[in-house]
Amino acid sequence: MLEPDCEGRVALVTGSARGVGRAFVLALADAGADVAVHYNTSEAAAAATAEEAADRGVDSIAVGADVTDPDAVEGLFATVEESLGGVDILVNNVGDFAPQHWSDVDHDTWRRVLDTNLTATMLCSKRALESMRETEWGRIVNVGYASAERASVSAKNFPYFVAKTGVIMFTRMLAGDTQDDGVTVNAVSPYVVETSDAFPEEAPRGRWAHPDDLVQALLFFVDEDSGYISGENVEVDGGWLPESV
Repeated sequence: MLEPDCEGRVALVTGSARGVGRAFVLALADAGADVAVHYNTSEAAAAATAEEAADRGVDSIAVGADVTDPDAVEGLFATVEESLGGVDILVNNVGDFAPQHWSDVDHDTWRRVLDTNLTATMLCSKRALESMRETEWGRIVNVGYASAERASVSAKNFPYFVAKTGVIMFTRMLAGDTQDDGVTVNAVSPYVVETSDAFPEEAPRGRWAHPDDLVQALLFFVDEDSGYISGENVEVDGGWLPESV
């Protein structure tokens, strides 16, 4: 396991009560960062994750917010700043999906998938950059989806593919826009993680990704020595090759 030195840094991971987000929070706490565990509805699970992080000897809080709402995002960051300080490391992990055929997706579902994956990533990144640009140091890591940048899609889960392709585009744009600010912006893109509710028929390499597989990429990107690496997307997919559509 990579061991970057994040002592003195403040990390916010969206959607981190459970699953991959939880693994990200605990890994950053192990690296010495004070951590904010974000949740929308899973308050008890977020509190438990924050307690686990505190057991690592860092400061931690659980904060609830709807990160698709600009006012709620402002409140989220204000709470983190008051309790822990300005956010140095932001991991945009929140994102719903819609596994049904695209023609069965209603308007509310379409908006929910795009907003939780793409709009939330934009809103949180924009707010985090306020303090990052002041301190001239920051790490933003967005969670994408394997093959999104190759525009490989299917009729099922289509809004998710659209949103995650947007996340990769946003990552590359923001990397260029922050190149003189001491900030890096990168993406970690899994295929299927074992904590997911969606399971295709075959797993690459005989298993689904474990959250720790994604943690490896995250820790590389947040490391102090990775300051020249920005605009990159690491696909943590076991070598999965999607079928052509």
